[in-house]
Amino acid sequence: MSLAAADIMTKNVVTAKPDDTVANVARSLSDHDISALPVCDAAGQIVGMVSEGDLIAPVGTERAARRTWWLNLLAEGTDLAPSFLDCIKVENRRIGDLMVSPVVTAAPDTSVSELADLMVDHRIKRLPIVKDGKLVGIVSRADLIHAFARTPDAIVEGL
Repeated sequence: MSLAAADIMTKNVVTAKPDDTVANVARSLSDHDISALPVCDAAGQIVGMVSEGDLIAPVGTERAARRTWWLNLLAEGTDLAPSFLDCIKVENRRIGDLMVSPVVTAAPDTSVSELADLMVDHRIKRLPIVKDGKLVGIVSRADLIHAFARTPDAIVEGL
């Protein structure tokens, strides 16, 4: 019997909403010791993925310099309103603006070898598992490696 996504996925998935702030999602990643999470709408539909890299990118030196240049241009020699500056702080940005979309997903019955192919082909580290349009789990590269280590015969059967 070959393994499928449902056999190896994490079922209790930590998620974010598109209107969550960077600060809240960063806290969630840190608290759960994970590096990415799916972004779901109110109906539970997956609308994006957000990773540590997505959160880090806006605070890089190059982007900060570009941001400063644009703000100076907007200000035209005057001070910008403090409320405007607070609004555009990176930690207050919404995840919907930073998430990656569309998302590559798989079904619960997707074989382990197909999961591996999807991850390699799309250069991704995790696959949300979706059934009837709803998020039911997630499979990471680590989940695949654990499956390979636990049941190598089941993996070979699926090839």
